[in-house]
Amino acid sequence: MNHSNQPLDALIVGGGMITNDLILPSAYHLQRLGVTGQITVCALNSAPLKALQENLEIREAFPGQAFTAQPALTEPGDKQFPDLFKQLLAAARPRQAVIVAVPDQFHYGVVREALLHDQHVLCVKPLVLQYAQTVELEKLALERGLFVGVEYHKRFDRRALMARRQYALGHFGEFAMGEARMIEPYYYRHSNFQNWFTCDKTDPFVYVGCHYVDLVYFITGLKPVAVSVSGVKGRFPNGKEGYLWANGRVRYENGALLSVIDGLGYPDAAAASNDQGLLMYCEGPDRTGMIEHDDQYRGVKHCYLKGLGCGGSHYNYVSPDFYRLVPWERPGSKPVGYGYDSVAASLETMQRIETETAGLAAADALLKRRELIRQVDANGLIATPANSSINELVVEAARLSILADGDWVNILYGDNPHVEKRS
Repeated sequence: MNHSNQPLDALIVGGGMITNDLILPSAYHLQRLGVTGQITVCALNSAPLKALQENLEIREAFPGQAFTAQPALTEPGDKQFPDLFKQLLAAARPRQAVIVAVPDQFHYGVVREALLHDQHVLCVKPLVLQYAQTVELEKLALERGLFVGVEYHKRFDRRALMARRQYALGHFGEFAMGEARMIEPYYYRHSNFQNWFTCDKTDPFVYVGCHYVDLVYFITGLKPVAVSVSGVKGRFPNGKEGYLWANGRVRYENGALLSVIDGLGYPDAAAASNDQGLLMYCEGPDRTGMIEHDDQYRGVKHCYLKGLGCGGSHYNYVSPDFYRLVPWERPGSKPVGYGYDSVAASLETMQRIETETAGLAAADALLKRRELIRQVDANGLIATPANSSINELVVEAARLSILADGDWVNILYGDNPHVEKRS
């Protein structure tokens, strides 16, 4: 039986930087394409929602489109609504789309609440900070036939897709030694990061280094078996202390090593929006192979008459690959890049699951949804709890390590995967 694709209502929980820079524009464009229906953005207070509504670039790109603000924009900007997302979930129709874009330490609670209210979920990375939590969420979602995607968007970078295929074909040999870096702009320190990016909650390795840990696993299939992370502390403008820099080493099951440096300190006046890249050396028969991604520089240079504000300098390496708004054949603009592709893939998967099970008896629909979810897990392109849980083991190990000033923490697999400090 054929059923037309029905749009899924989208509830975005979190109104901060990633919602502004990627998620809301992507949801708007998917609304044009019939993937998303009504869009609601829920935040702790109305202040970030007002900023979203007043964003001139988004308004010009998506004329006539709007989101429902929760709390209402008429509420005072300093009045907080910590449980509002729960009320919205309780009132939502089943099996719609919830996008979780809150600080790392709140992911588990929001994702779990969404699943308990029978909602499909897309969560920004990392999914959760403990492996046991990702196992719990994977089980809960599969029991209810709900899709959970994790927004590791580098999996959708065409460079990564090429490398994954060619690595599988043996064109590089076996990964042996590598380094990755992701240094985010200094201006992050003046954002809401200073309220939650504290030493006891997270660090740059966990927050952005996880992208490259996931990417190496995505390309090679090699599991990490040990992690050591050291941090450099500093103070945010509001006086709170956080790890502003981190240096990590990851040992893989074949003995390979990956060094990862991360931070919140790329100069705002520098040419790129951040500094990021990956270099992997591989061993082959009587020769070596190499994968190098210089990700902050994608071959486009602009020099502007005026600087572009935070993170924008007169002379700029303008990467077109992650996310940009570009003209399209209809009014406004459209988002392009692997960031958009990643968001779209998860939301389109949710819609496909609902379309292919529409009209089936409840028991048959549940079985079919589970089958489709397992297919996505096995495909391995969209990150899910089933195919990316090594990241939670690495994150858990990294937090133990950085709080112990770099002690090695082992990752043990088998029947009960877990982490433990090296004796």
